Amino acid sequence: MAANASWQPQEEGIQEICRLLEQQISHSSSADNSQIWKQLQHYSQLPDFNNYLAFILARVEGKSVEIRQAAGLLLKNNLRTSYKSMVPVYQQYIKSELLPCLGAADRHIRSTVGTIISVVVQLGGVLGWPELLQALVNCLDSNDLNHMEGAMDALSKICEDIPQVLDSDMPGLAERPINLFLPRLFQLFHSPHPSLRKLSLGSVNQYIMLMPSALYASMDRYLQGLFVLANDPAAEVRKLVSSAFVQLIEVRSSFLEPHLRNVIEYMLQVNKDTDDEVALEACEFWSAYCDAQLPPENLREFLPRLIPVLLSNMVYADDDESLVEAEEDDSLPDRDQDLKPRFHASRFHGSDELEDDDDDVVNVWNLRKCSAAALDILSNVFGDEILPTLMPLVQAKLSASGDEAWKEREAAVLALGAIGEGCINGLYPHLAEIVAFLIPLLDDKFPLIRSISCWTLSRFSKFVVQGIGNQKGYEQFDKVLMGLLGRILDSNKRVQEAACSAFATLEEEAAEELAPRLEIILKHLICAFGKYQRQNLRIVYDAIGTLAEAVGGELNQPIYLDILMPPLIAKWQQLSNTDKDLFPLLECFTSIAHALGTGFSQFAEPVFQRCIDIIQTQQLAKVDPVSAGVQYDKEFIVCSLDLLSGLAEGLGSGIESLISQYCLRDLLLHCCMDDASDVRQSAFALLGDLARVYPVHLLPRLSEFLDVAAKQLETPKLKELVSVANNACWAIGELAVKVRQEISPVVMKVISCLVPILQHAEQGVGKSLVENSAITLGRLAWVCPELVSPHMEHFMQSWCIALSLIRDDIEKEDAFRGLCATGKINPSGALSSLVYMCNAIASWQEIRSEELHNEVCQVLHGYKEMLRNGAWEQCMSALEPPVKDQLSKYQV
Repeated sequence: MAANASWQPQEEGIQEICRLLEQQISHSSSADNSQIWKQLQHYSQLPDFNNYLAFILARVEGKSVEIRQAAGLLLKNNLRTSYKSMVPVYQQYIKSELLPCLGAADRHIRSTVGTIISVVVQLGGVLGWPELLQALVNCLDSNDLNHMEGAMDALSKICEDIPQVLDSDMPGLAERPINLFLPRLFQLFHSPHPSLRKLSLGSVNQYIMLMPSALYASMDRYLQGLFVLANDPAAEVRKLVSSAFVQLIEVRSSFLEPHLRNVIEYMLQVNKDTDDEVALEACEFWSAYCDAQLPPENLREFLPRLIPVLLSNMVYADDDESLVEAEEDDSLPDRDQDLKPRFHASRFHGSDELEDDDDDVVNVWNLRKCSAAALDILSNVFGDEILPTLMPLVQAKLSASGDEAWKEREAAVLALGAIGEGCINGLYPHLAEIVAFLIPLLDDKFPLIRSISCWTLSRFSKFVVQGIGNQKGYEQFDKVLMGLLGRILDSNKRVQEAACSAFATLEEEAAEELAPRLEIILKHLICAFGKYQRQNLRIVYDAIGTLAEAVGGELNQPIYLDILMPPLIAKWQQLSNTDKDLFPLLECFTSIAHALGTGFSQFAEPVFQRCIDIIQTQQLAKVDPVSAGVQYDKEFIVCSLDLLSGLAEGLGSGIESLISQYCLRDLLLHCCMDDASDVRQSAFALLGDLARVYPVHLLPRLSEFLDVAAKQLETPKLKELVSVANNACWAIGELAVKVRQEISPVVMKVISCLVPILQHAEQGVGKSLVENSAITLGRLAWVCPELVSPHMEHFMQSWCIALSLIRDDIEKEDAFRGLCATGKINPSGALSSLVYMCNAIASWQEIRSEELHNEVCQVLHGYKEMLRNGAWEQCMSALEPPVKDQLSKYQV
């Protein structure tokens, strides 16, 4: 067919496509669907197929709305991939068919058209469709409800998907499109039609974060509009008003300051809205206010009214999905779709606190959780001030008797946990009582009271552990410990989960204090291991891993290993190499190997061999899944590499015999070059761990390891791949101190990457990468001072700044050996940065190594000799008094 402006469809083409779309809608079986889909894909190759779809959507009145809509949705998906490669006349044809449909009689057609228009604007911009803006303005000004709704639908989708497009200068337009639309949107706030009020307000809200000058200038009008809509009869509109106030308080609180009392008063009222979604949106305001670090006194007077609202919203709603889940006992196997996604964090060497994601990531956020989060943050801001209002309410709820009041009692226990951090000082005198009150609730007849009591007790675990020193405190600790262990064996899945998580928190606090009870703890955990279904089994692994980390070498006794290891090994043998339930078991073994150290060697060989097998199978699956017999999944590689790291760290040089049997070196190099960043991250962690314990194994391919590690530091995407760079940097340093001179071929390449990291340390690459860069630079300077010292003056200042922020440890000692070695060879290279060098030396609390202490003395005395005629005194006078005090240790 010729691509001319007067494109016309063929009748049989229309009928054939409509027939396929109709079949697609009516067929439920996947076999039929894949046939139809193949046929539609085949037609998609025809250059004018999308024209047909546009024609069916816009003009085929005789067909059902569902078929026309299906044509529209297929058109939208096709345009996403093929719009830019279409001939311009066909693009133009589709656009010309869409615009008249803005005012279509059927709402579904209008909505589909709005979605397609937004996609076209995303792909071709507003400039590529000059008629669109005028058409939207004409529809909005038409006073015809269908046209106004159609235009508003399209506009709201553009504002949501690509808001910046309307706030750009356009050649040929006197002003930015946003200036055309804003006054019209404000006008629609007063429309009698709720759909128009909702769409117009939603569209303006999209610009709060961007804050174009047009909105900035009309802020008074916007706020007046919000106050007018504040008590709108439509819940969706009230929700958007709340959302606007939440966003404004987060990013533009100054606009709300003159109206703050009214806004807080309003949010308090809406927080009690009969519509839960509106109340939830309003409830976000309190956390947003506190997070924005606005003056607490503005909220203070409202607390006596706010706290009761939050507490009453913390009571389970009747339709909360947890109520249904709470009925499940552990005899019901978990279905695949019940298993929450799990995320393995690749091994990381450094000091950055990696944020612990809450387990609630995959749970539903609702009014109850939001209210508890708000109470938590308020308790952190106002501390004990909230107790006089809160505690009488909590006590009243706790004393509510009877089965029907169980949700009130549960909410009160949740509230105690929520304030467990922020109000700890005010609660402290009563904590022994509170804990004593909570312990019996672990046996309550209602499972959700048992589970929340586990969580709340875990919030007080620091206090419970601190009391161990006296008899009464020890008895209470023991009751909490035994109470949680009892709940770990509960028959209710929800309680099992809460008890295991709470117990893991207690383990972290108690650490070696758990040693006397290790036998009974292990027996309970292994009993749970035998009875749990798949989802909760993962949490038992976590509790076992946390226990191993908490008690360390204490675990290394036959009586404990005989309880712990046989069931784990049996499970290990039962799971296939492609079973994802292997992940948490691999993680668990990593912690155990680390804790047992050389004690793990009796279990090490089969574990080591299996990790190698898994990595080899997955590497094959990546290129040839058919002959590997499995689908590729990189997480198997990541978990296996991390377990090998755990073995290296635990067994130390004891791992040599295993490594020499298997071809770990080539496998590891392959992983260091993988295209997935988390595989590389774990591979470089293992490289560093092997460098520490068995560097000889790496020597035959040392230059390749060093090259690929150095490459990780020169990537333009350093910020996004900072964890990979961090581990690679650390591994280079570990190799350097072991292979010494053999590292010389890459020294200059690595340094050229490290120096920019140190020079731009404040640009957000993370504390760990800066520290590791400073240490690795120092280690390279120590082993190859003659290569590094000629370039000292280029990096001395930023290097010393980074060194002065590192805590005392062996790695810092290595770095200072490098500092001294280069300083001796090229003393003038550090002269201009001498003040920074003195600050770095003064950052040591104490240099434990006598030899290094003497070297630092020599370097300082060398500079004192060099700097005659008052120059040394001048340098000393530039130092802060505490720095001078520290330097006095070195007799200068």
